[in-house]
Amino acid sequence: MKDDKIPLKKRIIKTLKKWLMVFLNPRLLLCLFLAWMITNGWSYVFTVLGTFLDIPWMVVTGTAYMSLLWVPFTPEKILTVLIAIFLMRLIFPKDEKTIGVLHEELHKLKCAYIRQRDKRREKRKLRRLRRMKLNME
Repeated sequence: MKDDKIPLKKRIIKTLKKWLMVFLNPRLLLCLFLAWMITNGWSYVFTVLGTFLDIPWMVVTGTAYMSLLWVPFTPEKILTVLIAIFLMRLIFPKDEKTIGVLHEELHKLKCAYIRQRDKRREKRKLRRLRRMKLNME
Protein backbone atom coordinates (compact mmCIF):
# COMPACT_ATOMS: atom_id res chain seq x y z
CA MET A 1 0.00 0.00 0.00
CA LYS A 2 1.36 3.38 -0.92
CA ASP A 3 -0.58 5.09 1.92
CA ASP A 4 1.67 3.36 4.49
CA LYS A 5 4.62 5.57 3.47
CA ILE A 6 2.71 8.80 4.08
CA PRO A 7 3.09 10.16 7.64
CA LEU A 8 0.19 9.46 9.98
CA LYS A 9 -0.76 13.13 10.38
CA LYS A 10 -1.08 13.59 6.61
CA ARG A 11 -3.09 10.36 6.27
CA ILE A 12 -5.50 11.55 8.98
CA ILE A 13 -5.89 14.95 7.31
CA LYS A 14 -6.42 13.30 3.93
CA THR A 15 -9.08 10.97 5.34
CA LEU A 16 -10.85 13.76 7.22
CA LYS A 17 -10.88 15.94 4.11
CA LYS A 18 -12.34 13.11 2.04
CA TRP A 19 -15.11 12.42 4.58
CA LEU A 20 -15.89 16.12 4.98
CA MET A 21 -16.28 16.43 1.22
CA VAL A 22 -18.64 13.44 1.23
CA PHE A 23 -20.76 14.59 4.18
CA LEU A 24 -20.87 18.27 3.20
CA ASN A 25 -22.18 17.34 -0.23
CA PRO A 26 -25.56 19.14 -0.56
CA ARG A 27 -27.19 16.08 -2.13
CA LEU A 28 -26.19 13.82 0.73
CA LEU A 29 -27.18 16.46 3.29
CA LEU A 30 -30.63 16.64 1.69
CA CYS A 31 -30.97 12.85 1.78
CA LEU A 32 -29.75 12.72 5.39
CA PHE A 33 -32.32 15.38 6.33
CA LEU A 34 -35.12 13.45 4.59
CA ALA A 35 -34.03 10.20 6.24
CA TRP A 36 -33.85 11.93 9.62
CA MET A 37 -37.36 13.30 9.11
CA ILE A 38 -38.59 9.80 8.29
CA THR A 39 -36.97 8.20 11.34
CA ASN A 40 -36.97 10.96 14.00
CA GLY A 41 -37.97 14.38 12.76
CA TRP A 42 -41.67 13.72 12.64
CA SER A 43 -41.70 13.11 16.42
CA TYR A 44 -40.15 16.52 17.08
CA VAL A 45 -42.64 18.16 14.71
CA PHE A 46 -45.52 16.33 16.43
CA THR A 47 -44.32 17.42 19.87
CA VAL A 48 -43.89 21.09 18.91
CA LEU A 49 -47.09 21.34 16.88
CA GLY A 50 -49.07 19.38 19.46
CA THR A 51 -47.87 21.69 22.20
CA PHE A 52 -48.63 24.91 20.32
CA LEU A 53 -51.97 23.75 18.89
CA ASP A 54 -52.99 21.96 22.10
CA ILE A 55 -53.44 18.53 20.47
CA PRO A 56 -52.77 15.92 23.19
CA TRP A 57 -52.42 12.85 20.96
CA MET A 58 -49.66 14.55 18.93
CA VAL A 59 -47.74 15.48 22.09
CA VAL A 60 -48.10 11.97 23.52
CA THR A 61 -47.11 10.24 20.26
CA GLY A 62 -44.13 12.52 19.63
CA THR A 63 -42.75 12.36 23.17
CA ALA A 64 -43.32 8.59 23.42
CA TYR A 65 -41.32 7.99 20.25
CA MET A 66 -38.60 10.43 21.34
CA SER A 67 -38.29 8.57 24.64
CA LEU A 68 -37.68 5.36 22.67
CA LEU A 69 -34.91 7.11 20.73
CA TRP A 70 -32.99 7.76 23.93
CA VAL A 71 -32.99 4.11 25.02
CA PRO A 72 -29.45 2.68 24.78
CA PHE A 73 -28.60 0.66 21.69
CA THR A 74 -31.42 2.10 19.57
CA PRO A 75 -30.46 1.44 15.93
CA GLU A 76 -32.09 4.62 14.61
CA LYS A 77 -28.78 6.19 13.55
CA ILE A 78 -27.92 3.15 11.47
CA LEU A 79 -31.41 3.14 9.96
CA THR A 80 -31.14 6.85 9.19
CA VAL A 81 -27.85 6.39 7.32
CA LEU A 82 -29.18 3.36 5.42
CA ILE A 83 -32.33 5.26 4.41
CA ALA A 84 -30.19 8.25 3.37
CA ILE A 85 -28.02 6.07 1.14
CA PHE A 86 -31.13 4.46 -0.35
CA LEU A 87 -32.63 7.91 -1.02
CA MET A 88 -29.33 9.08 -2.48
CA ARG A 89 -29.35 6.22 -4.97
CA LEU A 90 -33.04 6.78 -5.71
CA ILE A 91 -33.05 10.58 -6.09
CA PHE A 92 -29.51 11.12 -7.43
CA PRO A 93 -28.54 7.92 -9.29
CA LYS A 94 -25.83 9.65 -11.34
CA ASP A 95 -23.95 11.11 -8.36
CA GLU A 96 -21.01 8.73 -8.59
CA LYS A 97 -18.73 10.98 -6.56
CA THR A 98 -20.49 10.43 -3.24
CA ILE A 99 -21.79 6.92 -3.94
CA GLY A 100 -18.38 5.96 -5.36
CA VAL A 101 -16.59 7.00 -2.16
CA LEU A 102 -19.09 5.01 -0.11
CA HIS A 103 -18.59 1.95 -2.33
CA GLU A 104 -14.82 2.33 -2.09
CA GLU A 105 -14.94 2.52 1.72
CA LEU A 106 -17.26 -0.49 1.87
CA HIS A 107 -14.84 -2.43 -0.32
CA LYS A 108 -11.93 -1.47 1.96
CA LEU A 109 -13.88 -2.61 5.03
CA LYS A 110 -14.72 -5.93 3.39
CA CYS A 111 -11.08 -6.50 2.41
CA ALA A 112 -9.88 -5.65 5.93
CA TYR A 113 -12.45 -8.03 7.43
CA ILE A 114 -11.39 -10.83 5.08
CA ARG A 115 -7.69 -10.26 5.93
CA GLN A 116 -8.43 -10.40 9.67
CA ARG A 117 -10.58 -13.51 9.23
CA ASP A 118 -7.84 -15.25 7.25
CA LYS A 119 -5.25 -14.35 9.91
CA ARG A 120 -7.46 -15.82 12.64
CA ARG A 121 -8.00 -18.99 10.61
CA GLU A 122 -4.28 -19.35 10.00
CA LYS A 123 -3.48 -18.91 13.71
CA ARG A 124 -6.16 -21.43 14.62
CA LYS A 125 -4.73 -23.89 12.10
CA LEU A 126 -1.21 -23.46 13.52
CA ARG A 127 -2.47 -24.03 17.07
CA ARG A 128 -4.20 -27.24 15.99
CA LEU A 129 -1.07 -28.46 14.26
CA ARG A 130 1.02 -27.73 17.39
CA ARG A 131 -1.47 -29.57 19.58
CA MET A 132 -1.47 -32.56 17.26
CA LYS A 133 2.33 -32.55 17.21
CA LEU A 134 2.47 -32.41 21.03
CA ASN A 135 -0.05 -35.23 21.32
CA MET A 136 2.01 -37.43 19.01
CA GLU A 137 5.18 -36.99 21.06
